[in-house]
Amino acid sequence: MSKRKVEITCWRTGRVLFEHEAANNTRLMTVEAAVRARADLSGANLPGMNLSGMDLSHMNLEGANLSWCDLSGTYLFGANLSRVNLAGANMSRANLVWADMPGANLSGVILSGAHLSGTNLEGAYMHGEDGEKIALVGRRPILQIGPIGSGSRYLIAFLTDQGLRLQTGCFFGTREQFEEKLTDTHGDNEHAKEYRAALALIEAHERLWMPTDRG
Repeated sequence: MSKRKVEITCWRTGRVLFEHEAANNTRLMTVEAAVRARADLSGANLPGMNLSGMDLSHMNLEGANLSWCDLSGTYLFGANLSRVNLAGANMSRANLVWADMPGANLSGVILSGAHLSGTNLEGAYMHGEDGEKIALVGRRPILQIGPIGSGSRYLIAFLTDQGLRLQTGCFFGTREQFEEKLTDTHGDNEHAKEYRAALALIEAHERLWMPTDRG
């Protein structure tokens, strides 16, 4: 049976970071081999890959392109994710405890149920609908509440240099935009009351943890 060589390259320079040769080889098998070898994957170009549930703890993925990857349930304890591109990635239930994520691109990331204890999110950012760059600020820039609401989803609050931003399902926007959507969708039913109770907690979190010197 013929063997196939697959390379992992740097998305900015094209430099080969790791290569693996095996029968019926795939990109996923090559990533798994790189993890076993504890290879340095800084700058790795791995967009759209299904890495769900993989143990990537303490891996160096600085500056890697992980956009649109499935990282649900992935173990990233203590991983170096500084300046990593996570745009559109699914990180629901991912273990990001003590992960380093300064300067990470979190645009459109799904973080529902992700474990963020001790995660360094300094300078992590996302883009609004108008393409504006919005940076996370403060020591506790993310608060998750849920599952709640009619869809049993997480309501996630982000403290940013542009003020509070909220995310749930396909919605991402300001508190005012969320409250307008909430009224249109649920009026004053039980789901609306549950969301408004969550907003009261988010408001308290914002008062406690939003930096007062951000401008």
